[in-house]
Amino acid sequence: MSNFDIFSIGDVVTDAFIKLSDDDAKVIPGKDGSKWLAMPFATKLPFDRSEVVPAVGNAANAAVAFSRLGLKTAFVSNVGSDTQGREIIVALEASGVDTDFVRINRGKMSNYHYVLWYKEERTILIKHEEYNYRWPRFSKKDVPRWVYFSSISQNAIDEYHDEIADWLDENPTVHLAFQPGTFQMRAGVKRLERIYARSSILLLNREEAAFVGGGNINDIHDLFDKLHALGPQVVVITDGPAGAYASDGMKRLFMPPYPDPKPPYERTGAGDAFSSTFVAAAAKGLSLEEALMWAPINSMNVVQYVGAQAGLLTEKELQHYLHHAPKNYKPKPL
Repeated sequence: MSNFDIFSIGDVVTDAFIKLSDDDAKVIPGKDGSKWLAMPFATKLPFDRSEVVPAVGNAANAAVAFSRLGLKTAFVSNVGSDTQGREIIVALEASGVDTDFVRINRGKMSNYHYVLWYKEERTILIKHEEYNYRWPRFSKKDVPRWVYFSSISQNAIDEYHDEIADWLDENPTVHLAFQPGTFQMRAGVKRLERIYARSSILLLNREEAAFVGGGNINDIHDLFDKLHALGPQVVVITDGPAGAYASDGMKRLFMPPYPDPKPPYERTGAGDAFSSTFVAAAAKGLSLEEALMWAPINSMNVVQYVGAQAGLLTEKELQHYLHHAPKNYKPKPL
């Protein structure tokens, strides 16, 4: 039996949240329909408060979610040889995540991002440090049942992804869940075709689904058709507060969101909570319908807290919400 149920792979970062005053910033529309955060220029602006949250990012958030849901989890990532790197490792271990495969890069800094938090939304200033990405060597007893692969630096697109694809070929029983990050999507499906084709589960939001697969953003069936053509067995498409969709190639389902107990406090990590909880349910052997009912609950709870991990639930807590769900909280066939 393996030492691990799942590996979570991707970059890790420390987020410094800066809560902006509602009166000193505003959102203005762009010509292309986008939204812009605006603040007075060349002046001093008061802010409400700040909070530093270590060991976050798509893959790190997922690792903590897996651990809290009872899966034996290891994290595969890189940090610098600085204070932030040590704090990241300590935080992950405190959440029950194994950090034996987190590589400390001597002379390098750890990823550190600034989150401009305005009302319930956030704008994140990011900078990825350039590490020498190398896929670790594992003993047979460390090979997990599942791998969750998510956002990683542009510097890791080529050889590192090929190393992971080779390792997956060598370990055909390992299931892959792929939640591509910005640089992975920009690399294109041709460059990462082996990863897409090998995926047991592919997870994207609606805009990402259209970008990756080239389907019509307004036609969920076309989005599914284009993404299944890349090879994944199950495709999950989230649509924010509008709900989520999933397809296993045979049936296609819509899942409404779990009702918010109160307005969202801060939305960081809602997508990660949904994706990782869906994968955790699959790793526990639950059906497509059951996984769809689990995922929105963690997503709902995360947005009631600052950061992407404080609101992540244990399985017992999640089951409590599931038991008290409204009667119409269930997947619906498309």
